[in-house]
Amino acid sequence: MTTCGRGLRRAVGASPRPTWRRALSDTRGRLKPEYDAVVVGAGHNGLVAAAYLQRFGVNTAVFERRHVIGGAAVTEEIVPGFKFSRASYLLSLLRPQIYSELELKKHGLRLHLRNPYSFTPMLEEGTGGKVPRSLLLGTDMVENQKQIAQFSKKDAQAFPKYEAFMDRLALAIDPLLDSAPVDLEAFQRGSLLQRLKSLSTLKPLWQAGCILGAQLPQYYQVLTAPAAKVLNQWFESEPLKATLATDAVIGAMTNPYIPGSGYVLLHHVMGSLEGVRGAWGYVQGGMGALSDAIASSATAHGVSIFTEKTVAKVQVSSGGRVQGVVLQDGSEVRSKVVLSNASPQITFLKLTPQEWLPEEFVARIAQLDTKSPVTKINVAVNRLPDFLAAPNTPGGQPLPHHQCSIHLNCEDTLLVHQAFEDALDGLPSKRPLIELCIPSSLDPTLAPPGCHVVSLFTQYTPYTLAGGKAWDEQQRNAYADRVFDCIEAYAPGFKGSMVGRDILTPPDLERVFGLPGGNVFHCAMSLDQLYFARPVPLHSSYCSPLRGLYLCGSGAHPGGGVMGAAGRNAAHVVFRDLRSM
Repeated sequence: MTTCGRGLRRAVGASPRPTWRRALSDTRGRLKPEYDAVVVGAGHNGLVAAAYLQRFGVNTAVFERRHVIGGAAVTEEIVPGFKFSRASYLLSLLRPQIYSELELKKHGLRLHLRNPYSFTPMLEEGTGGKVPRSLLLGTDMVENQKQIAQFSKKDAQAFPKYEAFMDRLALAIDPLLDSAPVDLEAFQRGSLLQRLKSLSTLKPLWQAGCILGAQLPQYYQVLTAPAAKVLNQWFESEPLKATLATDAVIGAMTNPYIPGSGYVLLHHVMGSLEGVRGAWGYVQGGMGALSDAIASSATAHGVSIFTEKTVAKVQVSSGGRVQGVVLQDGSEVRSKVVLSNASPQITFLKLTPQEWLPEEFVARIAQLDTKSPVTKINVAVNRLPDFLAAPNTPGGQPLPHHQCSIHLNCEDTLLVHQAFEDALDGLPSKRPLIELCIPSSLDPTLAPPGCHVVSLFTQYTPYTLAGGKAWDEQQRNAYADRVFDCIEAYAPGFKGSMVGRDILTPPDLERVFGLPGGNVFHCAMSLDQLYFARPVPLHSSYCSPLRGLYLCGSGAHPGGGVMGAAGRNAAHVVFRDLRSM
Protein backbone atom coordinates (compact mmCIF):
# COMPACT_ATOMS: atom_id res chain seq x y z
CA MET A 1 0.00 0.00 0.00
CA THR A 2 2.91 2.33 0.73
CA THR A 3 4.25 1.77 -2.78
CA CYS A 4 0.84 2.50 -4.24
CA GLY A 5 0.58 5.71 -2.19
CA ARG A 6 3.92 6.98 -3.48
CA GLY A 7 2.80 6.12 -7.00
CA LEU A 8 -0.44 8.03 -6.49
CA ARG A 9 1.41 11.19 -5.60
CA ARG A 10 3.64 10.87 -8.67
CA ALA A 11 0.71 10.13 -10.98
CA VAL A 12 -1.10 13.39 -10.26
CA GLY A 13 1.50 15.23 -12.37
CA ALA A 14 0.73 16.25 -15.96
CA SER A 15 1.01 13.69 -18.73
CA PRO A 16 1.92 14.39 -22.37
CA ARG A 17 -0.98 15.21 -24.67
CA PRO A 18 -1.70 12.78 -27.49
CA THR A 19 -0.81 13.87 -31.03
CA TRP A 20 -4.44 14.30 -32.07
CA ARG A 21 -5.09 16.69 -29.18
CA ARG A 22 -2.16 18.87 -30.26
CA ALA A 23 -3.51 18.84 -33.81
CA LEU A 24 -6.99 19.62 -32.50
CA SER A 25 -5.79 22.71 -30.69
CA ASP A 26 -4.39 23.99 -33.98
CA THR A 27 -7.71 23.53 -35.81
CA ARG A 28 -10.13 24.62 -33.08
CA GLY A 29 -9.93 28.30 -34.03
CA ARG A 30 -10.32 27.61 -37.75
CA LEU A 31 -13.80 26.19 -38.06
CA LYS A 32 -14.69 26.63 -41.70
CA PRO A 33 -18.19 27.50 -42.87
CA GLU A 34 -18.31 24.54 -45.28
CA TYR A 35 -16.98 21.00 -45.67
CA ASP A 36 -17.77 18.19 -48.06
CA ALA A 37 -18.87 15.97 -45.17
CA VAL A 38 -19.76 16.46 -41.52
CA VAL A 39 -19.64 13.62 -38.98
CA VAL A 40 -21.78 13.96 -35.86
CA GLY A 41 -19.97 12.38 -32.91
CA ALA A 42 -16.33 11.37 -32.47
CA GLY A 43 -16.98 7.82 -31.31
CA HIS A 44 -14.70 5.22 -32.86
CA ASN A 45 -17.07 4.58 -35.80
CA GLY A 46 -17.38 8.28 -36.55
CA LEU A 47 -13.61 8.68 -36.49
CA VAL A 48 -13.17 5.66 -38.78
CA ALA A 49 -15.72 7.06 -41.25
CA ALA A 50 -13.99 10.45 -41.26
CA ALA A 51 -10.55 8.90 -41.74
CA TYR A 52 -11.70 6.93 -44.79
CA LEU A 53 -13.64 9.81 -46.35
CA GLN A 54 -10.63 12.12 -46.07
CA ARG A 55 -8.47 9.48 -47.72
CA PHE A 56 -11.01 9.39 -50.56
CA GLY A 57 -10.53 13.14 -51.01
CA VAL A 58 -13.69 14.19 -49.16
CA ASN A 59 -12.96 17.19 -46.90
CA THR A 60 -14.41 16.11 -43.55
CA ALA A 61 -15.07 17.64 -40.13
CA VAL A 62 -16.08 15.82 -36.94
CA PHE A 63 -18.08 17.47 -34.14
CA GLU A 64 -18.08 15.94 -30.65
CA ARG A 65 -20.26 17.22 -27.78
CA ARG A 66 -17.95 15.95 -25.00
CA HIS A 67 -14.55 17.29 -24.00
CA VAL A 68 -12.90 14.05 -25.11
CA ILE A 69 -13.14 11.95 -28.25
CA GLY A 70 -13.87 8.23 -28.47
CA GLY A 71 -17.53 7.93 -27.48
CA ALA A 72 -17.66 4.75 -25.39
CA ALA A 73 -14.07 3.88 -26.39
CA VAL A 74 -12.50 6.41 -24.06
CA THR A 75 -9.89 6.63 -21.31
CA GLU A 76 -10.69 8.89 -18.38
CA GLU A 77 -8.84 9.60 -15.14
CA ILE A 78 -11.82 9.43 -12.79
CA VAL A 79 -9.65 8.78 -9.72
CA PRO A 80 -6.38 10.77 -9.69
CA GLY A 81 -3.58 8.59 -11.07
CA PHE A 82 -5.92 5.84 -12.31
CA LYS A 83 -6.81 5.72 -16.01
CA PHE A 84 -10.03 3.84 -16.74
CA SER A 85 -11.50 2.50 -19.94
CA ARG A 86 -14.68 4.01 -18.61
CA ALA A 87 -17.19 2.23 -20.86
CA SER A 88 -15.77 -0.17 -23.50
CA TYR A 89 -12.89 -2.08 -21.97
CA LEU A 90 -11.70 -4.89 -24.30
CA LEU A 91 -10.69 -5.12 -27.95
CA SER A 92 -11.21 -7.99 -30.38
CA LEU A 93 -13.81 -7.09 -32.99
CA LEU A 94 -11.88 -4.23 -34.65
CA ARG A 95 -11.76 -5.12 -38.33
CA PRO A 96 -8.21 -6.05 -39.45
CA GLN A 97 -8.61 -3.91 -42.59
CA ILE A 98 -9.05 -0.83 -40.41
CA TYR A 99 -5.99 -1.72 -38.37
CA SER A 100 -3.85 -1.94 -41.51
CA GLU A 101 -5.47 0.62 -43.87
CA LEU A 102 -5.49 3.40 -41.25
CA GLU A 103 -1.96 2.43 -40.13
CA LEU A 104 -3.02 2.43 -36.50
CA LYS A 105 0.23 0.89 -35.28
CA LYS A 106 2.12 3.76 -36.90
CA HIS A 107 -0.21 6.14 -35.07
CA GLY A 108 0.59 4.68 -31.66
CA LEU A 109 -1.80 1.76 -31.15
CA ARG A 110 -0.27 -0.89 -28.90
CA LEU A 111 -2.09 -4.05 -27.83
CA HIS A 112 -1.70 -6.54 -25.01
CA LEU A 113 -3.12 -9.91 -26.09
CA ARG A 114 -4.44 -12.04 -23.26
CA ASN A 115 -3.51 -15.67 -22.78
CA PRO A 116 -5.18 -17.16 -20.83
CA TYR A 117 -8.33 -15.15 -21.50
CA SER A 118 -11.09 -16.58 -19.27
CA PHE A 119 -11.16 -17.44 -15.57
CA THR A 120 -14.22 -18.74 -13.71
CA PRO A 121 -13.61 -19.43 -10.01
CA MET A 122 -16.07 -21.63 -8.14
CA LEU A 123 -17.75 -20.45 -4.97
CA GLU A 124 -17.28 -23.71 -3.08
CA GLU A 125 -15.43 -25.19 -0.15
CA GLY A 126 -12.05 -26.65 -1.02
CA THR A 127 -11.64 -30.33 -0.12
CA GLY A 128 -8.64 -32.16 1.28
CA GLY A 129 -6.74 -28.94 1.86
CA LYS A 130 -7.18 -27.96 -1.78
CA VAL A 131 -8.37 -24.56 -2.98
CA PRO A 132 -11.79 -24.29 -4.64
CA ARG A 133 -11.92 -25.34 -8.27
CA SER A 134 -11.73 -22.90 -11.17
CA LEU A 135 -11.90 -23.00 -14.95
CA LEU A 136 -9.03 -21.30 -16.80
CA LEU A 137 -9.20 -21.13 -20.61
CA GLY A 138 -6.60 -19.91 -23.08
CA THR A 139 -5.13 -20.64 -26.50
CA ASP A 140 -3.52 -23.97 -25.48
CA MET A 141 -6.19 -26.56 -26.33
CA VAL A 142 -4.50 -29.37 -24.42
CA GLU A 143 -4.40 -27.25 -21.28
CA ASN A 144 -8.02 -26.21 -21.85
CA GLN A 145 -9.03 -29.87 -21.96
CA LYS A 146 -7.23 -30.52 -18.68
CA GLN A 147 -9.09 -27.65 -17.08
CA ILE A 148 -12.48 -28.77 -18.42
CA ALA A 149 -11.86 -32.38 -17.39
CA GLN A 150 -12.10 -31.27 -13.73
CA PHE A 151 -15.82 -30.96 -14.39
CA SER A 152 -16.44 -33.40 -17.26
CA LYS A 153 -14.13 -35.61 -19.29
CA LYS A 154 -16.81 -35.82 -21.97
CA ASP A 155 -16.85 -32.03 -22.28
CA ALA A 156 -13.07 -31.97 -22.49
CA GLN A 157 -13.26 -34.21 -25.55
CA ALA A 158 -16.06 -32.16 -27.13
CA PHE A 159 -14.51 -28.73 -26.63
CA PRO A 160 -12.08 -28.76 -29.62
CA LYS A 161 -14.95 -29.80 -31.92
CA TYR A 162 -17.16 -27.02 -30.55
CA GLU A 163 -14.42 -24.45 -31.11
CA ALA A 164 -13.91 -25.63 -34.69
CA PHE A 165 -17.68 -25.51 -35.29
CA MET A 166 -17.94 -21.92 -34.03
CA ASP A 167 -14.81 -20.85 -35.89
CA ARG A 168 -16.34 -22.00 -39.17
CA LEU A 169 -19.49 -20.00 -38.54
CA ALA A 170 -17.45 -16.93 -37.64
CA LEU A 171 -15.46 -17.38 -40.88
CA ALA A 172 -18.72 -17.53 -42.86
CA ILE A 173 -20.12 -14.37 -41.31
CA ASP A 174 -16.85 -12.48 -41.77
CA PRO A 175 -17.61 -11.24 -45.35
CA LEU A 176 -20.99 -9.91 -44.21
CA LEU A 177 -19.34 -7.55 -41.76
CA ASP A 178 -17.32 -5.61 -44.32
CA SER A 179 -20.02 -4.59 -46.77
CA ALA A 180 -23.47 -3.02 -46.79
CA PRO A 181 -26.40 -5.45 -46.42
CA VAL A 182 -28.44 -6.60 -49.38
CA ASP A 183 -30.16 -3.50 -50.76
CA LEU A 184 -33.79 -4.59 -50.59
CA GLU A 185 -34.99 -1.09 -51.45
CA ALA A 186 -33.15 -1.18 -54.77
CA PHE A 187 -34.42 -4.68 -55.53
CA GLN A 188 -38.01 -3.69 -54.82
CA ARG A 189 -38.29 -0.14 -56.13
CA GLY A 190 -35.15 0.73 -58.02
CA SER A 191 -34.61 1.13 -61.73
CA LEU A 192 -33.29 -1.76 -63.80
CA LEU A 193 -29.78 -0.30 -63.54
CA GLN A 194 -30.08 0.05 -59.75
CA ARG A 195 -31.29 -3.53 -59.48
CA LEU A 196 -28.37 -4.79 -61.50
CA LYS A 197 -25.90 -2.81 -59.39
CA SER A 198 -27.45 -4.12 -56.19
CA LEU A 199 -26.73 -7.70 -57.24
CA SER A 200 -23.20 -7.19 -55.95
CA THR A 201 -24.59 -6.96 -52.41
CA LEU A 202 -25.54 -10.65 -52.68
CA LYS A 203 -21.91 -11.73 -52.98
CA PRO A 204 -21.14 -11.87 -49.21
CA LEU A 205 -24.27 -13.99 -48.64
CA TRP A 206 -23.17 -16.36 -51.40
CA GLN A 207 -19.68 -16.59 -49.85
CA ALA A 208 -21.18 -17.38 -46.44
CA GLY A 209 -23.37 -20.10 -47.90
CA CYS A 210 -20.40 -21.70 -49.66
CA ILE A 211 -18.42 -21.85 -46.40
CA LEU A 212 -21.27 -23.41 -44.42
CA GLY A 213 -22.37 -25.80 -47.16
CA ALA A 214 -24.46 -28.78 -46.08
CA GLN A 215 -24.14 -27.79 -42.41
CA LEU A 216 -26.21 -24.64 -42.96
CA PRO A 217 -29.23 -25.98 -40.99
CA GLN A 218 -27.06 -26.64 -37.94
CA TYR A 219 -25.58 -23.17 -38.12
CA TYR A 220 -29.00 -21.63 -38.63
CA GLN A 221 -29.96 -23.07 -35.26
CA VAL A 222 -27.04 -21.30 -33.58
CA LEU A 223 -28.32 -17.98 -34.92
CA THR A 224 -31.93 -18.51 -33.88
CA ALA A 225 -32.02 -20.87 -30.90
CA PRO A 226 -31.44 -20.10 -27.21
CA ALA A 227 -27.75 -20.26 -26.37
CA ALA A 228 -28.54 -22.79 -23.61
CA LYS A 229 -30.03 -25.17 -26.16
CA VAL A 230 -26.94 -24.90 -28.36
CA LEU A 231 -24.57 -25.41 -25.43
CA ASN A 232 -26.61 -28.32 -24.04
CA GLN A 233 -26.12 -30.16 -27.32
CA TRP A 234 -22.36 -29.96 -26.83
CA PHE A 235 -21.69 -30.04 -23.08
CA GLU A 236 -22.96 -31.33 -19.73
CA SER A 237 -20.94 -29.42 -17.11
CA GLU A 238 -22.53 -26.22 -15.82
CA PRO A 239 -19.34 -24.22 -15.14
CA LEU A 240 -18.26 -24.58 -18.79
CA LYS A 241 -21.74 -23.88 -20.17
CA ALA A 242 -22.23 -20.85 -17.92
CA THR A 243 -18.81 -19.46 -18.82
CA LEU A 244 -19.54 -19.76 -22.54
CA ALA A 245 -23.07 -18.45 -22.04
CA THR A 246 -21.77 -15.15 -20.68
CA ASP A 247 -20.80 -14.27 -24.25
CA ALA A 248 -24.41 -14.86 -25.28
CA VAL A 249 -25.81 -12.34 -22.81
CA ILE A 250 -23.06 -9.80 -22.22
CA GLY A 251 -24.49 -6.33 -22.72
CA ALA A 252 -27.89 -7.70 -23.75
CA MET A 253 -31.21 -7.78 -21.90
CA THR A 254 -31.59 -11.48 -22.55
CA ASN A 255 -30.70 -14.77 -20.92
CA PRO A 256 -29.34 -18.06 -22.29
CA TYR A 257 -32.84 -19.55 -22.49
CA ILE A 258 -34.24 -16.92 -24.87
CA PRO A 259 -34.27 -17.65 -28.65
CA GLY A 260 -31.71 -15.63 -30.58
CA SER A 261 -29.19 -15.41 -27.76
CA GLY A 262 -27.02 -17.81 -29.75
CA TYR A 263 -26.21 -15.03 -32.21
CA VAL A 264 -24.87 -12.73 -29.50
CA LEU A 265 -22.68 -15.68 -28.45
CA LEU A 266 -21.23 -15.68 -31.97
CA HIS A 267 -20.88 -11.90 -32.07
CA HIS A 268 -18.40 -12.10 -29.23
CA VAL A 269 -16.25 -14.94 -30.62
CA MET A 270 -15.80 -13.75 -34.19
CA GLY A 271 -13.05 -11.20 -33.66
CA SER A 272 -9.30 -11.40 -34.01
CA LEU A 273 -6.22 -9.48 -32.94
CA GLU A 274 -2.92 -9.42 -34.79
CA GLY A 275 -3.94 -12.48 -36.81
CA VAL A 276 -5.10 -14.56 -33.84
CA ARG A 277 -8.78 -15.53 -34.34
CA GLY A 278 -11.01 -15.13 -31.30
CA ALA A 279 -8.32 -13.25 -29.37
CA TRP A 280 -9.24 -10.44 -26.97
CA GLY A 281 -6.83 -7.93 -25.56
CA TYR A 282 -6.24 -4.67 -23.75
CA VAL A 283 -5.24 -1.45 -25.48
CA GLN A 284 -2.17 0.12 -23.92
CA GLY A 285 -3.28 3.36 -22.34
CA GLY A 286 -6.90 2.21 -22.24
CA MET A 287 -9.56 2.19 -24.95
CA GLY A 288 -9.15 5.91 -25.48
CA ALA A 289 -5.72 5.17 -26.95
CA LEU A 290 -7.47 3.32 -29.80
CA SER A 291 -9.65 6.36 -30.49
CA ASP A 292 -6.55 8.56 -30.29
CA ALA A 293 -4.78 6.39 -32.90
CA ILE A 294 -7.75 6.56 -35.28
CA ALA A 295 -8.01 10.33 -34.76
CA SER A 296 -4.28 10.72 -35.34
CA SER A 297 -4.58 8.80 -38.61
CA ALA A 298 -7.54 10.96 -39.62
CA THR A 299 -5.99 14.33 -38.79
CA ALA A 300 -2.75 13.33 -40.51
CA HIS A 301 -4.75 13.30 -43.76
CA GLY A 302 -6.61 16.53 -43.06
CA VAL A 303 -9.71 15.69 -40.99
CA SER A 304 -10.76 18.48 -38.61
CA ILE A 305 -11.95 17.29 -35.18
CA PHE A 306 -13.73 19.63 -32.79
CA THR A 307 -14.63 18.74 -29.20
CA GLU A 308 -17.25 20.51 -27.06
CA LYS A 309 -19.11 21.32 -30.27
CA THR A 310 -22.60 19.90 -29.98
CA VAL A 311 -24.65 19.46 -33.14
CA ALA A 312 -28.16 20.75 -32.43
CA LYS A 313 -29.85 20.15 -35.77
CA VAL A 314 -29.40 18.76 -39.26
CA GLN A 315 -30.12 21.44 -41.86
CA VAL A 316 -32.32 20.56 -44.81
CA SER A 317 -32.78 22.54 -48.02
CA SER A 318 -36.20 23.45 -49.39
CA GLY A 319 -35.66 20.69 -51.95
CA GLY A 320 -35.46 18.05 -49.23
CA ARG A 321 -31.71 17.42 -49.15
CA VAL A 322 -29.24 17.74 -46.30
CA GLN A 323 -27.18 20.91 -46.51
CA GLY A 324 -25.24 20.83 -43.24
CA VAL A 325 -25.70 21.18 -39.49
CA VAL A 326 -26.41 23.84 -36.89
CA LEU A 327 -24.27 23.74 -33.75
CA GLN A 328 -25.59 24.44 -30.27
CA ASP A 329 -23.84 27.81 -30.25
CA GLY A 330 -25.78 28.81 -33.38
CA SER A 331 -22.97 28.31 -35.86
CA GLU A 332 -24.02 26.92 -39.22
CA VAL A 333 -21.73 24.51 -41.06
CA ARG A 334 -22.69 23.59 -44.60
CA SER A 335 -21.90 20.22 -46.15
CA LYS A 336 -22.99 17.94 -48.98
CA VAL A 337 -23.56 15.02 -46.63
CA VAL A 338 -23.95 14.40 -42.89
CA LEU A 339 -22.94 11.12 -41.25
CA SER A 340 -24.31 10.51 -37.77
CA ASN A 341 -22.36 8.40 -35.32
CA ALA A 342 -25.12 9.06 -32.79
CA SER A 343 -27.80 6.46 -32.17
CA PRO A 344 -30.70 6.12 -34.62
CA GLN A 345 -33.01 7.60 -31.98
CA ILE A 346 -30.93 10.75 -31.46
CA THR A 347 -30.26 11.07 -35.20
CA PHE A 348 -33.82 10.77 -36.44
CA LEU A 349 -35.94 11.80 -33.45
CA LYS A 350 -33.90 14.75 -32.14
CA LEU A 351 -31.48 16.08 -34.75
CA THR A 352 -33.51 15.68 -37.94
CA PRO A 353 -36.53 17.92 -38.70
CA GLN A 354 -39.45 15.50 -38.47
CA GLU A 355 -41.29 16.91 -41.48
CA TRP A 356 -38.65 15.43 -43.77
CA LEU A 357 -39.06 11.87 -42.52
CA PRO A 358 -41.89 9.42 -43.30
CA GLU A 359 -44.21 8.87 -40.34
CA GLU A 360 -43.86 5.09 -40.55
CA PHE A 361 -40.06 5.37 -40.44
CA VAL A 362 -40.18 7.66 -37.40
CA ALA A 363 -42.56 5.27 -35.64
CA ARG A 364 -40.23 2.31 -36.28
CA ILE A 365 -37.22 4.22 -34.93
CA ALA A 366 -39.18 5.17 -31.81
CA GLN A 367 -40.05 1.50 -31.26
CA LEU A 368 -36.48 0.17 -31.43
CA ASP A 369 -35.60 -2.13 -28.55
CA THR A 370 -32.92 -0.35 -26.52
CA LYS A 371 -33.28 -2.18 -23.20
CA SER A 372 -29.96 -2.56 -21.43
CA PRO A 373 -29.03 -4.64 -18.38
CA VAL A 374 -25.61 -3.07 -17.85
CA THR A 375 -24.16 -1.16 -14.95
CA LYS A 376 -20.46 -0.48 -15.49
CA ILE A 377 -18.40 0.03 -12.34
CA ASN A 378 -14.78 1.19 -12.44
CA VAL A 379 -12.73 0.63 -9.30
CA ALA A 380 -9.30 1.81 -8.23
CA VAL A 381 -7.56 -0.66 -5.89
CA ASN A 382 -4.28 -0.61 -4.00
CA ARG A 383 -3.55 -4.31 -4.58
CA LEU A 384 -4.61 -7.18 -6.81
CA PRO A 385 -7.71 -9.22 -5.92
CA ASP A 386 -6.71 -12.39 -4.07
CA PHE A 387 -9.03 -15.19 -5.19
CA LEU A 388 -9.61 -18.20 -2.96
CA ALA A 389 -9.47 -20.40 -6.06
CA ALA A 390 -6.10 -18.97 -7.15
CA PRO A 391 -4.25 -17.29 -4.27
CA ASN A 392 -1.81 -14.45 -4.93
CA THR A 393 1.95 -14.81 -4.60
CA PRO A 394 3.58 -13.30 -1.49
CA GLY A 395 4.90 -10.43 -3.63
CA GLY A 396 1.47 -9.68 -5.07
CA GLN A 397 2.63 -9.79 -8.69
CA PRO A 398 0.01 -10.43 -11.42
CA LEU A 399 -0.63 -14.09 -12.15
CA PRO A 400 -1.98 -15.50 -15.44
CA HIS A 401 -5.61 -15.46 -14.28
CA HIS A 402 -5.43 -11.75 -13.41
CA GLN A 403 -5.24 -10.83 -17.11
CA CYS A 404 -8.45 -12.75 -17.91
CA SER A 405 -12.09 -11.89 -18.11
CA ILE A 406 -13.00 -13.17 -14.64
CA HIS A 407 -16.56 -14.52 -14.50
CA LEU A 408 -18.28 -14.37 -11.12
CA ASN A 409 -21.68 -15.80 -10.18
CA CYS A 410 -21.23 -17.98 -13.25
CA GLU A 411 -21.15 -21.50 -11.83
CA ASP A 412 -24.50 -22.37 -13.42
CA THR A 413 -26.59 -21.04 -16.31
CA LEU A 414 -29.58 -20.97 -13.96
CA LEU A 415 -27.80 -18.29 -11.93
CA VAL A 416 -27.67 -16.16 -15.06
CA HIS A 417 -31.35 -16.82 -15.69
CA GLN A 418 -32.29 -15.88 -12.12
CA ALA A 419 -30.31 -12.65 -12.33
CA PHE A 420 -32.23 -11.79 -15.50
CA GLU A 421 -35.59 -12.58 -13.86
CA ASP A 422 -34.86 -10.09 -11.05
CA ALA A 423 -34.43 -7.28 -13.58
CA LEU A 424 -37.71 -8.12 -15.29
CA ASP A 425 -39.38 -7.28 -11.97
CA GLY A 426 -37.62 -3.92 -11.89
CA LEU A 427 -35.04 -5.05 -9.34
CA PRO A 428 -31.24 -5.11 -9.66
CA SER A 429 -30.07 -8.73 -9.62
CA LYS A 430 -29.62 -10.25 -6.18
CA ARG A 431 -26.57 -12.12 -7.50
CA PRO A 432 -25.41 -10.03 -10.46
CA LEU A 433 -23.53 -11.52 -13.37
CA ILE A 434 -20.05 -9.96 -13.11
CA GLU A 435 -17.27 -9.81 -15.67
CA LEU A 436 -14.20 -8.51 -13.86
CA CYS A 437 -11.14 -7.35 -15.80
CA ILE A 438 -7.83 -5.95 -14.55
CA PRO A 439 -6.16 -4.31 -17.58
CA SER A 440 -3.34 -2.96 -15.40
CA SER A 441 -2.19 -6.56 -14.90
CA LEU A 442 -0.72 -6.28 -18.41
CA ASP A 443 -0.53 -2.49 -18.79
CA PRO A 444 1.12 -0.86 -15.76
CA THR A 445 0.75 2.63 -17.31
CA LEU A 446 -2.89 2.71 -16.14
CA ALA A 447 -2.25 2.95 -12.40
CA PRO A 448 0.43 4.00 -9.92
CA PRO A 449 2.99 1.32 -9.01
CA GLY A 450 1.45 -1.40 -6.86
CA CYS A 451 -2.07 -0.24 -7.68
CA HIS A 452 -4.56 -1.45 -10.28
CA VAL A 453 -7.69 -0.48 -12.19
CA VAL A 454 -10.58 -2.93 -12.13
CA SER A 455 -13.39 -2.94 -14.69
CA LEU A 456 -16.70 -4.47 -13.60
CA PHE A 457 -19.23 -5.09 -16.37
CA THR A 458 -22.28 -6.13 -14.40
CA GLN A 459 -25.86 -7.11 -15.12
CA TYR A 460 -28.78 -7.20 -14.75
CA THR A 461 -29.98 -3.74 -13.79
CA PRO A 462 -33.19 -2.23 -15.21
CA TYR A 463 -33.27 1.29 -16.63
CA THR A 464 -36.26 2.13 -14.40
CA LEU A 465 -36.63 0.53 -10.99
CA ALA A 466 -39.78 -1.13 -9.66
CA GLY A 467 -42.66 1.26 -9.11
CA GLY A 468 -41.33 3.62 -11.76
CA LYS A 469 -38.55 4.87 -9.49
CA ALA A 470 -35.45 6.47 -10.97
CA TRP A 471 -31.94 5.57 -9.87
CA ASP A 472 -30.60 7.89 -7.18
CA GLU A 473 -27.28 8.02 -5.37
CA GLN A 474 -28.50 5.72 -2.61
CA GLN A 475 -29.77 3.08 -5.08
CA ARG A 476 -26.61 3.36 -7.16
CA ASN A 477 -24.33 2.83 -4.16
CA ALA A 478 -26.49 0.04 -2.74
CA TYR A 479 -26.19 -1.92 -5.99
CA ALA A 480 -22.44 -1.31 -6.20
CA ASP A 481 -22.05 -2.54 -2.61
CA ARG A 482 -23.96 -5.70 -3.56
CA VAL A 483 -21.51 -6.27 -6.42
CA PHE A 484 -18.56 -5.71 -4.09
CA ASP A 485 -20.03 -8.17 -1.56
CA CYS A 486 -20.20 -10.79 -4.31
CA ILE A 487 -16.56 -10.19 -5.27
CA GLU A 488 -15.58 -10.34 -1.59
CA ALA A 489 -16.97 -13.87 -1.40
CA TYR A 490 -14.58 -14.99 -4.16
CA ALA A 491 -11.66 -12.71 -3.23
CA PRO A 492 -11.68 -11.75 0.48
CA GLY A 493 -10.11 -8.37 1.10
CA PHE A 494 -11.33 -6.82 -2.14
CA LYS A 495 -13.51 -4.23 -0.42
CA GLY A 496 -10.63 -3.17 1.80
CA SER A 497 -8.42 -2.58 -1.26
CA MET A 498 -10.71 -0.04 -2.93
CA VAL A 499 -9.53 3.59 -3.08
CA GLY A 500 -12.11 4.96 -5.55
CA ARG A 501 -15.10 3.97 -7.68
CA ASP A 502 -17.19 5.18 -10.60
CA ILE A 503 -20.73 3.76 -11.01
CA LEU A 504 -22.59 4.01 -14.33
CA THR A 505 -26.14 2.64 -14.32
CA PRO A 506 -28.14 2.45 -17.59
CA PRO A 507 -29.40 6.06 -17.20
CA ASP A 508 -25.82 7.19 -16.50
CA LEU A 509 -24.52 5.44 -19.63
CA GLU A 510 -27.25 7.19 -21.59
CA ARG A 511 -26.48 10.61 -20.09
CA VAL A 512 -22.70 10.46 -20.36
CA PHE A 513 -22.20 8.55 -23.62
CA GLY A 514 -25.50 9.08 -25.45
CA LEU A 515 -26.29 5.34 -25.38
CA PRO A 516 -30.09 5.05 -25.64
CA GLY A 517 -31.43 3.23 -22.60
CA GLY A 518 -27.78 2.63 -21.67
CA ASN A 519 -27.55 0.09 -24.49
CA VAL A 520 -23.91 -0.40 -25.50
CA PHE A 521 -25.03 -1.54 -28.98
CA HIS A 522 -27.32 1.53 -29.54
CA CYS A 523 -30.18 -0.95 -30.00
CA ALA A 524 -30.56 -4.63 -29.23
CA MET A 525 -28.57 -7.18 -31.26
CA SER A 526 -31.69 -9.29 -31.74
CA LEU A 527 -32.50 -11.04 -35.01
CA ASP A 528 -35.26 -8.52 -35.83
CA GLN A 529 -32.72 -5.69 -35.59
CA LEU A 530 -29.80 -7.14 -37.56
CA TYR A 531 -28.41 -7.08 -41.09
CA PHE A 532 -31.01 -5.67 -43.54
CA ALA A 533 -33.30 -4.85 -40.60
CA ARG A 534 -30.74 -2.64 -38.80
CA PRO A 535 -31.88 -0.18 -37.70
CA VAL A 536 -35.17 -0.84 -39.55
CA PRO A 537 -36.10 -2.79 -42.71
CA LEU A 538 -35.48 -1.04 -46.08
CA HIS A 539 -33.12 1.45 -44.44
CA SER A 540 -30.11 -0.72 -43.63
CA SER A 541 -27.52 0.43 -46.18
CA TYR A 542 -26.41 3.39 -44.02
CA CYS A 543 -28.70 5.69 -46.05
CA SER A 544 -31.81 7.28 -44.61
CA PRO A 545 -35.10 8.54 -46.08
CA LEU A 546 -33.54 12.03 -46.09
CA ARG A 547 -31.10 12.45 -48.98
CA GLY A 548 -27.58 13.15 -47.79
CA LEU A 549 -28.09 11.86 -44.22
CA TYR A 550 -26.36 8.61 -43.24
CA LEU A 551 -25.87 6.47 -40.14
CA CYS A 552 -22.32 5.33 -39.38
CA GLY A 553 -22.57 4.13 -35.76
CA SER A 554 -23.48 0.98 -33.88
CA GLY A 555 -27.15 1.40 -34.74
CA ALA A 556 -26.24 0.51 -38.33
CA HIS A 557 -25.03 -2.82 -39.73
CA PRO A 558 -23.21 -4.85 -38.41
CA GLY A 559 -24.01 -3.48 -34.97
CA GLY A 560 -22.23 -2.87 -31.70
CA GLY A 561 -18.86 -3.65 -30.25
CA VAL A 562 -15.63 -1.79 -30.94
CA MET A 563 -15.54 -3.02 -34.53
CA GLY A 564 -15.33 0.07 -36.75
CA ALA A 565 -17.09 -1.79 -39.57
CA ALA A 566 -20.14 0.51 -39.56
CA GLY A 567 -17.91 3.55 -39.98
CA ARG A 568 -15.81 2.00 -42.72
CA ASN A 569 -18.79 0.62 -44.64
CA ALA A 570 -20.71 3.90 -44.36
CA ALA A 571 -17.74 5.85 -45.70
CA HIS A 572 -17.66 3.65 -48.80
CA VAL A 573 -21.40 4.09 -49.37
CA VAL A 574 -21.16 7.87 -48.96
CA PHE A 575 -18.20 8.13 -51.33
CA ARG A 576 -20.08 6.09 -53.93
CA ASP A 577 -23.07 8.42 -53.63
CA LEU A 578 -20.95 11.57 -53.79
CA ARG A 579 -19.35 10.37 -57.02
CA SER A 580 -22.78 9.91 -58.58
CA MET A 581 -24.04 13.38 -57.59
